[in-house]
Amino acid sequence: PAHDFEHVMRVYNNAQKIAKKEKANQKLVLSAALLHDIISYPKSSKRSKLSSIESAKKSKSILKKYDFTIEEINIISDAIAEHSFAQNNKIPQTIEGKILQDADRLDALGAIGIARVFATSGSLNRPFYNLDDPFCNARNPNDNLWAVDHFFNKLFKLEFMMNTKSGKIEAKKRTKVLKIFLKELKNEV
Repeated sequence: PAHDFEHVMRVYNNAQKIAKKEKANQKLVLSAALLHDIISYPKSSKRSKLSSIESAKKSKSILKKYDFTIEEINIISDAIAEHSFAQNNKIPQTIEGKILQDADRLDALGAIGIARVFATSGSLNRPFYNLDDPFCNARNPNDNLWAVDHFFNKLFKLEFMMNTKSGKIEAKKRTKVLKIFLKELKNEV
């Protein structure tokens, strides 16, 4: 549920806003956004970490059918290959790749990010939180076991990993939403 067509369109919209502010080539950025998850293996699959690499390969064969130069195809496919958090936190080489990565990461933050965490955890039959230490105060987070741990394992790191000025500003706003949510959750559990 976290990598459906609605996700692609949210990333597209994020990328459009960032590309405009950063004065980047919209054709390349938005093409990359539309194709960035053309192949998306489930989180439970061993191939999950290969989704961005396979999407990049598939994007090349798609883009060759249209009016893109070889250079443009390479920029788009490189942006797709490098955008994923699963690719060892790789920083993309091009502005198009940096924007795509920021746009994708923004979709993991804020209210939609919260929804995605619990949708994914539910599909994997993971409990909401660890009963003994729900907010990882005395243990290392393990988001393979509990949904809330994903906030500590990944989401709170994203704000500091953004590439563009406009991505950083939006990430900061969306991270505040995560913190407010966890504060409220703490009051309730």
